[in-house]
Amino acid sequence: MKRMNKTNSHLGGFNSGASLGGKVSHYRDKQNIYKQGAPAYTLFYIQEGGVRLSTKTKHQASAVTAILGVHDFFGELCLAGYPLRMSTAVALTASSIRTIKKEKMLEMLRKKNKASNSLVAYLLSSVKQYRDHVADLLTSSAEKRLARVLLRLAHLDKNGREGAEIPSLSHKVLAEMVGTTRPRVNLFMNRFRKQGFIHYDGSGVEVHQTLRKVLRGR
Repeated sequence: MKRMNKTNSHLGGFNSGASLGGKVSHYRDKQNIYKQGAPAYTLFYIQEGGVRLSTKTKHQASAVTAILGVHDFFGELCLAGYPLRMSTAVALTASSIRTIKKEKMLEMLRKKNKASNSLVAYLLSSVKQYRDHVADLLTSSAEKRLARVLLRLAHLDKNGREGAEIPSLSHKVLAEMVGTTRPRVNLFMNRFRKQGFIHYDGSGVEVHQTLRKVLRGR
């Protein structure tokens, strides 16, 4: 089973994470990293494993807002002055995550060198991806949203690979990400499997590039 190992083009110089400083901590599968509403003094960099972010409002159930992998940052809203965590972060698998103090990261950003430019580009890209995700929830069918989520988790959106494995995620989590019900996710996943777009191997899901046909209306 392959771990999530996205290589972000903006952050090629930070693959080891050591240049970011801070302390590396290890988390178990499904262990909380922080909870929504907690004080926000640090941000985080994933060196191994994956993280799920979810947000809960007063009158609605918790919703998954992001699934992150290796070389991704999270908790970065503290850099914009947010005093509290806006989401809950939970380890998807056994994970190694670097904790970086807000002051240290702001110091790096002020240097205006190649490293700071890479960080700014990454943060801007993160904002765009979040806005695209929200727009997708408003305009696409649930089936297309699920296909796009699976392709993104497998990092097949911008490369020529034929397929890749993703960690096993419950249909409940996928339903929260897509904004639909678990029965509908079950229906779509079975349909994708029968059409050869995905394959279950017992430890995870293999996603094929052919799943992009769903986005084009087949």
